[in-house]
Amino acid sequence: MAKRKKLPKIGLLYLDYVLRFFDRSNFKGWPDKIETVVYHWGNDKERFIEEVKRKKIDILVGNIPATAYETFREIAKALPHVRFVPSIETQFANKSKENVTLFCEKHNLSHPETKIFYDREEGYRYLEECDYPIIVKRSYGPSNYGGYYVHKVKSKEEAKKLFDEKKYMPMYIQECIPLRADIRVMLIGHKPACAFWRVAGEDMEITNTSQGGYMTYDGVPMGALELAVEASKAAKAEYWACDIAEYDGKYYILECATAFAAFPYFRDWIGQYLMWDFSEGYFKKPHIPLYNWEELGKIDPSLLRTMRHIEFSRYIPSTDGAYYLKDKEADWDVELTEESVPEDIPDDSHLHRAPLKKEEEIPEAVMEEAKKGAEIRDEPEDSEISLDNVTLTELMTLHGMEEEIAVEVIRYIHSHDIKSLDELLELEGIDKQTLKVWAQDLHSKTDINKAGVKALAKIKSVGRKLAEKIVEFREKHGPFETLEDLKKVKGIGKKKFEKIKEHLAVK
Repeated sequence: MAKRKKLPKIGLLYLDYVLRFFDRSNFKGWPDKIETVVYHWGNDKERFIEEVKRKKIDILVGNIPATAYETFREIAKALPHVRFVPSIETQFANKSKENVTLFCEKHNLSHPETKIFYDREEGYRYLEECDYPIIVKRSYGPSNYGGYYVHKVKSKEEAKKLFDEKKYMPMYIQECIPLRADIRVMLIGHKPACAFWRVAGEDMEITNTSQGGYMTYDGVPMGALELAVEASKAAKAEYWACDIAEYDGKYYILECATAFAAFPYFRDWIGQYLMWDFSEGYFKKPHIPLYNWEELGKIDPSLLRTMRHIEFSRYIPSTDGAYYLKDKEADWDVELTEESVPEDIPDDSHLHRAPLKKEEEIPEAVMEEAKKGAEIRDEPEDSEISLDNVTLTELMTLHGMEEEIAVEVIRYIHSHDIKSLDELLELEGIDKQTLKVWAQDLHSKTDINKAGVKALAKIKSVGRKLAEKIVEFREKHGPFETLEDLKKVKGIGKKKFEKIKEHLAVK
């Protein structure tokens, strides 16, 4: 019997308070022990490096949050014999919106015209002269909040008010490409493995499924796939995702990164691909038919959750791929990525800003958000927690939440009689520490019978005037008995109530 090939030691990279993208189960069939290494926020670099060395890890798999990116550049230099997957260079675009722009500019990738200002006065002068509408985004920091830091702005007055209130820095301003839908393309080994339209909900201007939009797999255009493949190859990414806008026959990259929400079966496909890569062919090369997503879109999600580790064998192309590839130069199949080098990172010296050196020098407010939950108060009893009426929008406000995971949580709640948050541990990507943070968040709703004007005014979609009306009504008529009683307040109609109820409670 032939001796089995010596395989590299795999380690899965986890971070406190960050949802896990991969689990050991995504690497089904890997015969050796897969290690886990957890990075703890704040001055953990040396300990982390020693643990990786002690466990003799050859390949460290996992996405790095924006707030730890500079620290992990230093960690990678201290571990020259460890392969990071994705590479540190490949994750450059994950760090910020401005890095996405630099990445697109360096590789001449089609993207909306973008202005980035570090001088507020210069930015405000631009707001006086630019054409509206514009898109304003928060550039740096955790961004997986379902589009809550992306704004369509229709006038200079609205733009100034937004920057005065949000204090976004840098001022990241894009041309507004007219669209009611964009296209999410997810790739493995430079091959589109899943793609779908994200369509804005009624009266919504941001194409995000967590804010009332919906997904459809039908008719994803080849032009979007070709642009996504071009970006994936430029990034040298083992796995990659792009959000792409289509307008007037042209395609534009809105976002791109290795850090994105993914369906459980998609993470399994990535695991199959990485096993083929890491084993130098000892494990078979996975095959994923082009446009398979149109068929997967017809399968009930509850069934898809049970169809773990879906594998595809080689096939003779039929209409799922052959039709679309006919007379096309593209003949995609998954392929190995090129090795990243430091020169792959775009030059940002022209931005006239002092680059962040390491984790400890990140602005305090950003670090606090990334480390939210680090100082957890007494954990609430499970009996206090009610998920019966939780909404997708409310779930998306929880720390570290991602769209697809929020959708999975909602579906799980609707199909099970949930008595405890711990039951959500059945879902991939959720651990006990994450649940502790969520439990605290779920108990942080504002009590409308105790909160003053200042506290109520801070709530999204309330504002000072409405807060004053709520307090005035309460003082005149006594405590609210139910949240529904808020509709008795002048200025709170059905739509306004739906927007604010997730943040309020009667305790």
